[in-house]
Amino acid sequence: MDLSNFTTLQNLESAFGGESMANRKYLFFANVARKLGFSDLAKLFKETADQETEHAFAHFELLHPELAVKDAASLTDEQKREMISRCLSLAIEGETYEYTTMYPEFAAAAQTDRDNPAAEEFLKQAQESGEHADTFRSAAHRFGLLKFIENYHADRYSEALEVLNGGQPVTRIAGEDPATQKWICRQCSMIYDPVVGDPDSGIAPGTPFADIPEDWSCPICGATKKTFKPLEEKAAA
Repeated sequence: MDLSNFTTLQNLESAFGGESMANRKYLFFANVARKLGFSDLAKLFKETADQETEHAFAHFELLHPELAVKDAASLTDEQKREMISRCLSLAIEGETYEYTTMYPEFAAAAQTDRDNPAAEEFLKQAQESGEHADTFRSAAHRFGLLKFIENYHADRYSEALEVLNGGQPVTRIAGEDPATQKWICRQCSMIYDPVVGDPDSGIAPGTPFADIPEDWSCPICGATKKTFKPLEEKAAA
């Protein structure tokens, strides 16, 4: 397919984004329906989400024909490495954009929205305005946390790409000092840093993970404290 047509390229990217978003949205709806006891509707949402995934995959293959696997058995080991290397490169590119540009900009915008004159006026008028401010505050907090998560993802993809190209695996170890030992959520990869704490959740900077109340939950996905495990970081050379 000729992707030199800029309009078609943009349309394909938009279609891929739309189908991908629909997939995650329908899976969310399926989860809601399941929790509420609507098993048939949960199944419907899940089936439709799977179909949207196929649509998204079809669009992505047109955007990246070099990644279309027609007959894996016919590919040489070198061709396989080239394809998976391309996948890792695209993943690194996406995660790097998210933690260097997207989430920092989103966090800054959320902070601005929270403090703008309109928001201040809303706070004076009604409870709804307070809810708006809380939403902006939560968004700023979440975007700030996600920036570190995407950085972590990009690092792991970069390590995998290096190993794929013949490099040595990176040695990772968990810190032993409770004052600096970081913990990571197994469900969403949110990283708790005791030096920073989680002030928006009432956890002051300098609070070791062990001292966090047991009813504290992940500010990104809501997972319990028990879902976290010590973060293994790159060992010093």
